[in-house]
Amino acid sequence: MIKRELYMKRIRPFIGGDLIKVMTGIRRSGKSVMLELVKEELQESGVNPNKFISINFEDLRNAPLCTAESLHEEILKRAESMSGKVYLFFDEIQEVKDWEKCVTSLRVALDCDIYITGSNARLLSGELATYLGGRYVEFVIYPFSFREFLEAYQPIAPDASLQQCFQKYLISGGMPYLSNLRYEEEPSRQYLMDIFNSVQLKDIVQRNKVRDVDLLERILAYVTANVGNTFSASSLSKFFRSENRSVAPETILNYIRYCCDAYLFYQVKRQDVQGKQILATNEKYYIADHGIREAVFGGNMRDINLVLENIVFLELLRRGYDVTVGKSGEKEVDFVGEKKGERIYIQVTYLLASEDTIQREFGVFGSIQDNFPKYVVSLDEFDMSRNGIKHRNIRDFLLQDQWN
Repeated sequence: MIKRELYMKRIRPFIGGDLIKVMTGIRRSGKSVMLELVKEELQESGVNPNKFISINFEDLRNAPLCTAESLHEEILKRAESMSGKVYLFFDEIQEVKDWEKCVTSLRVALDCDIYITGSNARLLSGELATYLGGRYVEFVIYPFSFREFLEAYQPIAPDASLQQCFQKYLISGGMPYLSNLRYEEEPSRQYLMDIFNSVQLKDIVQRNKVRDVDLLERILAYVTANVGNTFSASSLSKFFRSENRSVAPETILNYIRYCCDAYLFYQVKRQDVQGKQILATNEKYYIADHGIREAVFGGNMRDINLVLENIVFLELLRRGYDVTVGKSGEKEVDFVGEKKGERIYIQVTYLLASEDTIQREFGVFGSIQDNFPKYVVSLDEFDMSRNGIKHRNIRDFLLQDQWN
């Protein structure tokens, strides 16, 4: 089991406390493993595992517990024989109708420490936020970073160079279970396709009662092929019209939102770097795992520029940055990351193959006069830093502990 210390460091201060710990993220990104890591930590601190109550709501045997009342009754019954604090672990809680009422009541009825996972971003919105207002803390769990991938892959391929490991990461992505398949090509591809189909069916179609599945599939294909490219719902509507398919931009936006709610895509807004305001048009979207993109649609090596962007974008999220695309005059900075009043600017490209490319990639920072770190990241092996702008090989950049 990869220890995933990046997340444990954030969760650790809340272990044993009365805030509900909520772990969200795309299906199979390792949320269940995080629950196991928390249990390990509790046991190491002296807690008896007999005080753990764990329920996975995707297990059909637990179907009778998928209402707030039946779950509440079951937990109280099991907790009766336990003295002192009990520890509750609920996996894929969104399967339980009105689960938030149950969890809120359990907090009152028991001396308990509660951990839940879910695969939907709306888990903590609307009514739930009202019920749990201020009584929970959320952690988004992402697929493996390159550093975590190395930890899983190097024991399987001990002779692989760092470059070879990164090439494998470009194709395979970061879904944790692939290490159990030893990253073998065909089983890995099948597994990633199954995840994609499962997200599409369970977390998008069934959850949102999508009727036009064919349209959803077309939108999924388009957005996945165009990760990192700016486009609008109206431009996508025009594209469908050219294929003799009439679709309102609002419908497209709704379908894309369903995909974002299922953590399949992430929307990135554009920000005017000078005026600091968020621009209303032409967002970008990135996919939760570039390995899924390769398995379902192929072309990661052909679209390597976009895939490298996708990898850097997710690394920014993992490290806790709020991310926008920066607009500075006519030029665009791939990513502006903000965290605790600090900022970082990142430009991602495949190779700085010509003087024109170098001028273009470094030149986007020309009109940005602040002193925050500015990076150009590529696959080049030689350092081409200039004018206070740092150049990094993408592998080194992803493995760098601090960017500021």
